[in-house]
Amino acid sequence: MLMTPGPTAVPAPVRDAMSRELINPDVDPEFQRIYGRLTDRLATVYGVDSGGADGGPARDVVVPGGEGILGLEAAVASLVEPGTEVLCLSNGLYGDGFADFVESYGGEATLVSADYDEPLPLAELESTLADGDADFDLATLVHCETPTGTLNDLGPALDLLEGADGEVLTVVDAVSSLGGVPVPTDRIDVCLGASQKCFSAPPGLTTAAISDRAWAAMEDRDPHSLYTNFLPWRDTDEGFPYTHLTTEVVALDAALGLWLEEGLDAVRERHRAAAARCRERGAELGLSLYSPPERASPTVTAFRTPGRAAELQERLREERDVLVATGLGELADDVLRIGHMGHGARVERVEEAMDALADVI
Repeated sequence: MLMTPGPTAVPAPVRDAMSRELINPDVDPEFQRIYGRLTDRLATVYGVDSGGADGGPARDVVVPGGEGILGLEAAVASLVEPGTEVLCLSNGLYGDGFADFVESYGGEATLVSADYDEPLPLAELESTLADGDADFDLATLVHCETPTGTLNDLGPALDLLEGADGEVLTVVDAVSSLGGVPVPTDRIDVCLGASQKCFSAPPGLTTAAISDRAWAAMEDRDPHSLYTNFLPWRDTDEGFPYTHLTTEVVALDAALGLWLEEGLDAVRERHRAAAARCRERGAELGLSLYSPPERASPTVTAFRTPGRAAELQERLREERDVLVATGLGELADDVLRIGHMGHGARVERVEEAMDALADVI
């Protein structure tokens, strides 16, 4: 039983959709129709109106072929050139990683960071923005730090960034939150997601909701990359930049059909209930959360297991056929992570996984 925080278990209707005869994305107009339906469904998930026709926040939704990390790099590659000043706000591994991407494309990264078990450093952010030495073009943030199970409240940080003359573009990694919890996409210039988390489709697709002013900045930047470049995806009416991942597109479209049939509120409540039960069971076993309850994500629970995570993971897999994740980096053996996102965000699945963990402990 797959209970990792991505990739998540893929339900049978999605697997069935993947087994159908292959569509040629380059010459068959049916694929264009499916891709258009997919981006419309994603606009609903993001809570935006593609093009702003219905009065909602105008965002174009694009779905390039490539695992979710492609979106993080493509956002940087599309907006950063040598000398671009970028503020990277971080309290986790992926927040820190944004600074590495920025520097790899010649940008000047200012990392404003906190310890991984602390909230976003708002006081440091405010003082950095008030410092006249840096004129930031871009800011990067992470909504859910999957390695620590932390869901960041982005509102206060976005307030500060919007108050800093209103010219700072924002890029947000919402890969492991989008679809399971609300994301303030209307306040974000590039909001990134992926197929293999809360949507329970296979890994292979990046999703992005992009504002008009982010598109304008990309056009001014005129990136030369093809694969790590969002610009060629802005208008795909005449074709795609490269042969698209047909089966993955069909799978994500089917997964979103299930998601929308269930309904936004029901999906979020299912994630909330699964997370709550996971933490109740963990407390009964004497396990503490890495992040305090008020900052713990509804999509993943990270338990502190000092020096035992790898052993517990192996025994769960070998003895009970349940696959969970450990921490990453320095936390690899000190954190055990239970994913309850997408298809796995069901109380009965959590109960089964926690029964197995109780036996192993």
